[in-house]
Amino acid sequence: MFPVLNTERLRLREIHIGDAEALFRFLSNDEVTRFYGQDSLLDVQEAKDIVAAFAQGYLENRAIRWGIERSDTKELIGTIGFHAYSPKYRRAEIGYELDPAHWHMGFASEALKEVMAYGFRNLALTRIGAVVFLENRPSSELLIKHGFIQEGILRSYIYQNGIPHDTFVYSLLNS
Repeated sequence: MFPVLNTERLRLREIHIGDAEALFRFLSNDEVTRFYGQDSLLDVQEAKDIVAAFAQGYLENRAIRWGIERSDTKELIGTIGFHAYSPKYRRAEIGYELDPAHWHMGFASEALKEVMAYGFRNLALTRIGAVVFLENRPSSELLIKHGFIQEGILRSYIYQNGIPHDTFVYSLLNS
């Protein structure tokens, strides 16, 4: 059964096909995807494919991605979760994105805190990693605020619109 997580203002829940329109709304926005490592979506079918990929990753025990839903409006405002999950090595990478209409309101921080706790408590992770474009200052600041340590730079690590980009690599250990 897919775990549902609740915070003061958010419900983190399974993403379903009915979320495709909302996913398309923010994943077709160049402001959101410019540091995402994926080109902006061009149609709703691509969003449906992402929903299917999230579900498949969960079924195969290699990823888990929650929809970030506002508790008050029931609106899907982003996603957050683990990919590159390795139970054997007790590690995963975290990724997230949020609709720009909900930036600077503390939602990403609230969701990140809950998902990190879930990773350490329920998945028995020792390490949570994150990869962030050098230019994505808000994401770097969010991770540092939550205790992540910058370990270095991965050169030409992610392609965006056909161009390779360097990224910072961050980690948080369950110590």
